[in-house]
Amino acid sequence: MQSHAEFERDGASALPGPKTDPRRENIVREARRHFMSEGYAATRIEPIARATSVSTATLYGYFPSKADLFAAVIANASADFSEQMKSVRCDEGDARTLLTRFALAYAGFMGDPFVRSVFRLVMAERPRFRDVAMGFFERGRHDFGLPLMEALTALAASGDLRFEKASWAAGQLMGMIEHPVFFVPLVTGDDVQAARSQQSIAEDAVETFLARYGV
Repeated sequence: MQSHAEFERDGASALPGPKTDPRRENIVREARRHFMSEGYAATRIEPIARATSVSTATLYGYFPSKADLFAAVIANASADFSEQMKSVRCDEGDARTLLTRFALAYAGFMGDPFVRSVFRLVMAERPRFRDVAMGFFERGRHDFGLPLMEALTALAASGDLRFEKASWAAGQLMGMIEHPVFFVPLVTGDDVQAARSQQSIAEDAVETFLARYGV
């Protein structure tokens, strides 16, 4: 799976849709770097326009305000996240194989420093951009949680798992992964590394999950 760092380095992120405007994409990609490193308040439009070889008037033609540009940046990052998770398959194999595949992919995703940077930015600006932040979190919940819940429901129907609600079970599995690979470094800083590897964290989470819900 390509990391978000590679997305940024290769300049490969693109807004979804049948037709794209390369100039608009370049503006959003450059703005993303500025918002990530400087925050919303300190980011200025002129350096973004200069770095993408457009006039400020042209940039404002795409994005009438800095707030519009910020919303486009978060939508772009969210689309990148969705593309990342499309490669996670939850439809083949026994319960352990299927859940381990998901857990490893989810640990890799949530452990990506770029993902944490986006979350930090969204959380920092949530009071100013409540609708943008809520849309970002809701899309993430749908893209990550729904495929897992569908897989858990299928495993329950086949008699491999037993639980009261798929959403509760999915939340517990994801939570066991999120805490060490995402929330701890989110709070303590990216330089703090979990004592266990992502693979160990994912496998331990699946083992604990199956001990609770396996039949």
